[in-house]
Amino acid sequence: MGMYEPIKGGDDDFDTRNSSSSMMIDNKDVESAIQISQSSSSSVSNTNAAAIIVNLNKQKQVQEKDPLVLSSSNSNNHHRHNQQQPPQRQPRLVSLDVFRGLTVALMILVDDLGGLVPAINHSPWNGLTLADFVMPFFLFIVGVALALAYKKLSCRISATKKATLQALKLLLVGLVLQGGFFHGINNLTYGVDIQQMRLMGVLQRIAIAYIVAALCEIWLKGEDDIGTKLFALTKYRFHWVVVLMLSVIYLSLLYGLYVPDWEYQISAETSSSAPEIFSVKCGTRGNTGPACNAVGMIDRKVLGIQHLYLKPVYARTKQCSINSPDNGPLPPDAPSWCQAPFDPEGLLRFV
Repeated sequence: MGMYEPIKGGDDDFDTRNSSSSMMIDNKDVESAIQISQSSSSSVSNTNAAAIIVNLNKQKQVQEKDPLVLSSSNSNNHHRHNQQQPPQRQPRLVSLDVFRGLTVALMILVDDLGGLVPAINHSPWNGLTLADFVMPFFLFIVGVALALAYKKLSCRISATKKATLQALKLLLVGLVLQGGFFHGINNLTYGVDIQQMRLMGVLQRIAIAYIVAALCEIWLKGEDDIGTKLFALTKYRFHWVVVLMLSVIYLSLLYGLYVPDWEYQISAETSSSAPEIFSVKCGTRGNTGPACNAVGMIDRKVLGIQHLYLKPVYARTKQCSINSPDNGPLPPDAPSWCQAPFDPEGLLRFV
């Protein structure tokens, strides 16, 4: 095995000794090279072993001169390894998923058995039944999901765009479902009657509540520490301001608006007959009954009475049904408002 001598003729003996010592081969490197040469086939010559030793020396010298070279290569390999791994998804809130499933089961229960068991069906007007909890439960789920989704935001503008797009999707789907785009069981005609299409519905109500809550969570949430005792008041102080404003607006309109007399018409069974017109006497303020409340008046003025729900829930009251709290024929002394359209998802109810 050939030996390598240091080049003589340097300017300083000290530099010569340092250069010769840097070129010397460590015993461990020699042993590793000998093992490589012994484990190789018989065709590997001593020259190849010497070349391996020289490469080991060069790597050692490079590391001594610039130790960041090896560390940077390792960091690059680690970075590529991290890029190959898929991003970890945040764990879901199991309790919220369970509550969502129970709410869906409750919705199916009251929709299928509500007609058979009136006690769990929607209350005709005043009162509270099992079916009346379904919509508040869904809105509660939406609010909790928004708080978790917008807990840490990288860009508020991007989050606002996504929330707006999601709300528009819900509105569009609600119009498709409530607007008559699908034919009924006994009506095999397709098409949409824009003049009679219902504009509001369950999904539209969720969409408006969703976008309002999302904007509040994105733009109005404070940065206070959760560990403080009053964090619910300080961190969400602007949320409380919005809640107070909406409550004041709702109560002011509900009890402050004057509701005049109004009328509606019902189409006759035959196209040749003229529609029957009904007149409802009100002339009151602050009434919360089925006929003269401000909620219905706002919907009739803004949306139009032809765009409201044609099967109002108060049709099952004692004044309008002999089978109350179930649907039934009108009593002989039924008031004139019993067949009037009324939307349970009206504009003021969104507030």
